[in-house]
Amino acid sequence: MDSLFRYDDWANREEVSRLRAMASPPPRGVRILAHIAATQWLWLTRMLGGTPPAVWPEWTLDECAAQFDALPAAWSDALPRIDRDASITYVNSLGERWTSRNDDVLTHVILHGAYHRGQIAIIVRDAGETPAYTDFIHCTRAGLL
Repeated sequence: MDSLFRYDDWANREEVSRLRAMASPPPRGVRILAHIAATQWLWLTRMLGGTPPAVWPEWTLDECAAQFDALPAAWSDALPRIDRDASITYVNSLGERWTSRNDDVLTHVILHGAYHRGQIAIIVRDAGETPAYTDFIHCTRAGLL
């Protein structure tokens, strides 16, 4: 699981770099990137306690980058303390009550980021630009893990 979180960190930073390189980063792409970071904090607080953040914050690209700078240390600290076989009960953004295994939540965090990075890729391509190349296999082939 640790390598997947390292991959996710790399991919999110690639998105930040790509959007920063654009003359005018698409606001929807930045908003989705903010959502990726915010939901990681959300799941961390659900598993460890605390007040969850907004799911769709209005962060600038620099604010997103700052969140992605802080997340690796938070995950590094949290992962050894999370009982992956335990479950958490929470209320989602629609007000529904759910119970999920922590291991499933951790897998969801990684897949959720990949899903939304795919959306950002479409937005960047629709803006006439080349999206960030954030495929897992690219990351491993390049020796980035």
